[in-house]
Amino acid sequence: MRIAVNTRFLLPNKLEGIGRFTFEIVSRMVINHPNDEFILFFDRPFDPKYIFAKNITPVVLFPPTRHPLLIVSWFEWAVRRALKKYKAEVFFSPDGFLSLSSSVKTVIVTHDLAYKHSSDKVNLVVQKFYEILTPKYLVKAKEIITVSAFTKNDISRFFPSIKDKISVVYNSCNENYKPISPEEQANVRQKYSDGKPYFVYLGAVHPRKNVHRLIAAFDQFKNATNSDFKLIIVGNFAWKTGEVLTAYNNATYKKDIILMGYIPEDILPNIIGAAYAMTYLSLFEGFGLPIVEAMNCEIPIITANVASMPEVGGDAVLLADPYSIDDIAQKMRWLYEDKNLYFNLINKGKVQKNKFNWDRSANEVYDILKKVLG
Repeated sequence: MRIAVNTRFLLPNKLEGIGRFTFEIVSRMVINHPNDEFILFFDRPFDPKYIFAKNITPVVLFPPTRHPLLIVSWFEWAVRRALKKYKAEVFFSPDGFLSLSSSVKTVIVTHDLAYKHSSDKVNLVVQKFYEILTPKYLVKAKEIITVSAFTKNDISRFFPSIKDKISVVYNSCNENYKPISPEEQANVRQKYSDGKPYFVYLGAVHPRKNVHRLIAAFDQFKNATNSDFKLIIVGNFAWKTGEVLTAYNNATYKKDIILMGYIPEDILPNIIGAAYAMTYLSLFEGFGLPIVEAMNCEIPIITANVASMPEVGGDAVLLADPYSIDDIAQKMRWLYEDKNLYFNLINKGKVQKNKFNWDRSANEVYDILKKVLG
């Protein structure tokens, strides 16, 4: 096969959600299928480490996609021409976008329909972009991949006419997420939390991620337990005003909240592995990768009882109402006070994590590409 791939999210040191999915799936397909040709479309100069094997042809297409109008231009002008020039037989687009004007059969990955659920948390221009174009992309795509059954059902509910061309291929996490020894845990805590145990949050510091209620719940937890726990928040603090900043500034135990910003990939697994527990109370997720990363590090998880998170966590997580500060704080106290519950969740996580495997997911994506070509 001659497979063109949208790899605009393969950004060095910025492999979040879509970028991580792209990296893990494409790298495996390239290596596992040396007789196929892969044409990777970048929107800016690329890092050579993303040229995984000799059967790759890297192509940089103008313009860089930093604005909705530039995204449309990239797909409808640059990508369309490149698909024709390089004689692509199928186009794989892991970010849910495609070229409406190209006749090349396309498989997209739609990670979620967040624009349908949290329009008040999105820039108006971006919201309109998704409202107008997402339905067109879903209809145009030959096959659609989602990363959870929740998202598959969500798309089917809003767009019932296309439900038969949707398949679920799960996310996973890389092999660097694994348990670390008690000695390593102590060293990490000494470096980042003054040697104290901590809850950790991983993800964008964004209102949709519910960090403001997590901060308020941590305050309640501290008041109730008088513990020496810290809360480490890992992720870019892009919002300089609003609910998250207000919650942080108003926190009674602000000195025990550590805003770490972006953390390099090689350090992050140890920060997760040394945590007392993961606290991931997002209001909406198409998957929720930090849940699986925490399972692989063998720490317990408190997560939200909405969207895809109960599906990903199964019986290996403690579910909380993400809109209730009291409930989040109560679940933090449960993990603090009930050691049987704590270790029971860890043991269940060792089983649940086996549902998520990048090798299996890459094979499933490749099979769908083959299916599209008949």
